[in-house]
Amino acid sequence: MWDSAMSPSLPPPVGRQKEVLVLPPQGHAVVLGTAGSGKTTLAIHRALYLAHPDTDHHGRTLLVTFNRCLVSHLRALARPISSMVVVENYHRFARGYLSHRGKMRPYCICGPDLQRQLCQRAVTEATTGDAPPAVLSRPIDLLVQEFDWLAQHGIKTEAEYVEGERIGRAGTRIVRGDRPAVFGVYQRYLELRRARGKSYDWQDLSHTVLDEFGVDDGERKYRHVVIDEGQDFSPMMLRSLAAAIPPDGSLTLFGDMAQQIYGNRMSWRSAGLSVKDVWEFEENYRNTRQVAQLALAMAEMPNFTDDADLVEPKSPTADGPLPALVSFDTEEKEAHFVVQQAVRLSKTGTVAVLFRDREQEKAWNSLLPDRATRLHGELDRWPTSPTGIFHGTYHSAKGLEFDAVILPRMSQARLPHPPDVTALGQQEAAARDSRLLYVAVTRSKSTLILTHSGDPTGLLPTGTDLYKRTSR
Repeated sequence: MWDSAMSPSLPPPVGRQKEVLVLPPQGHAVVLGTAGSGKTTLAIHRALYLAHPDTDHHGRTLLVTFNRCLVSHLRALARPISSMVVVENYHRFARGYLSHRGKMRPYCICGPDLQRQLCQRAVTEATTGDAPPAVLSRPIDLLVQEFDWLAQHGIKTEAEYVEGERIGRAGTRIVRGDRPAVFGVYQRYLELRRARGKSYDWQDLSHTVLDEFGVDDGERKYRHVVIDEGQDFSPMMLRSLAAAIPPDGSLTLFGDMAQQIYGNRMSWRSAGLSVKDVWEFEENYRNTRQVAQLALAMAEMPNFTDDADLVEPKSPTADGPLPALVSFDTEEKEAHFVVQQAVRLSKTGTVAVLFRDREQEKAWNSLLPDRATRLHGELDRWPTSPTGIFHGTYHSAKGLEFDAVILPRMSQARLPHPPDVTALGQQEAAARDSRLLYVAVTRSKSTLILTHSGDPTGLLPTGTDLYKRTSR
């Protein structure tokens, strides 16, 4: 059953989407799709369908995502939304539940800066002896990410860590012989964190959520959970969401493994979901053929690592201009051009100027018009105008779409991100930024402009038929 009144602002389901919409309202379901295949739209439809009061399976439904900025967009898309559907990001859900259970004191979460400081202190303490393990001399950012991986997978003992399979490139993987030393430092980090009054960090918050659901015999707040951008959720987050529903409830995960950009590569399969069949969406309804061809060429490059759950997209039929790759002598000339194009394109549609990280974006705040909308986690209300300028990081644009996208600073000197190259090595940094760039490119519905000064980044494919190249 699908009722257009559920969300009149959304396009109705088409093709296989109609089948996925009405999947059984009990148990677990996984839907994987390529960029632009309508996963977010269908996630909203699915949530409204599960909550619909005229059905036998109706119940309060949580529509949850990872990106806080995307929450505002989902709420706008689903307007008017049923009072039986709650739209939140995972960490808001987790903090709310732990507060309800009396497990959330003020300021008890360790932020990234303090986490890195405490990890560095734990490493320093462990390397004061005569012969410290060589693994502890590796960049601190690599070790912090290893600690995050331990938390994301619920690793609680040294034996689990030593015996576990660790996905990653050889240059960043911690070999089994080094894991006892790393685990000891991780345990010391946890001790230092507790001494500072921090019960959790953002990666292991889900541990306590799962533990609490294990002893919570009360009625569940949600009968159904629908996860958008599910590839960004750690296995522990997914386990905690699976525990949040009653036996007659459902969990539906929508994701695209090609867009997995947070932390280390993980699979939803390690979350222990009970899934009979995996549904795949291959049709791209967002991008023009030209934008999709560039994205596909990027995904076929060596830096873009293989994943068994990647969905091969079908090239869309909608036609548009070739992506523009524009070269400049200086970054100042590049910036002037980007702002000029953003203003021009915003007169007839939405345009997003996207950056690799927040530091890059900050440098452009004074250059872009004051009326431009910044994409960030505190964006409470999504602009409804069909025109306008947006700006933010690749991360903040996750799950969003715009008529035009401009990607400045596509130079070899800036991509892969130099700090990541130092911490992780060239190969791993390139692999991570390749996925980030894939996300940024596929935000464009039609017009895509990439600019650089100096040599272009090696993360872009070199095919002459993929771009319109110009120099200014």
